[in-house]
Amino acid sequence: MTEIAYISVGSNLNNPFQQVKSAIDKLKIADNICIKAISGCYLSDPVGPKNQSKYVNSVIKISTRLSPNQLLKKLHEIEDVHGRIRNVRWGPRTLDLDILLYGSRNVNTKTLTIPHPEMKIRNFVLTPLADIEPDLVLPDGSILSSLLENSQLKEVVPILPGDIVEKIG
Repeated sequence: MTEIAYISVGSNLNNPFQQVKSAIDKLKIADNICIKAISGCYLSDPVGPKNQSKYVNSVIKISTRLSPNQLLKKLHEIEDVHGRIRNVRWGPRTLDLDILLYGSRNVNTKTLTIPHPEMKIRNFVLTPLADIEPDLVLPDGSILSSLLENSQLKEVVPILPGDIVEKIG
């Protein structure tokens, strides 16, 4: 059975835009993953330590036959290929791939929480997610467009003026 999932992609080290593009390219050729849509890219301030560069962020919509844990493993493999080092919480990183949503499932284990526990308070996730799924309703009944309308969060800035959402398949 295939499921629809949404993945956030972010980077603020070693040519962040290229890191994001490369990660998406790797997902395009991954077994049991089919990319359905890719948001535009946005620039945002870091969460956590402030002595780091701004982030490039995007969101992709996929269909997959992988379980949530298998998908997480695949995302970690791609992060590792990009030199991801996990030593400072919310610190700078070459690549950060997070599962935001996986169908309507709720997962809460030691290694994985879906929906992503902080997605509703992060405009760098909500804004690109709205690019590809503006009418999305989250598993808890929250409406994405309402979350954005009522947001008091920091703004995110589109990186490529005129960049339009890429619809695939």
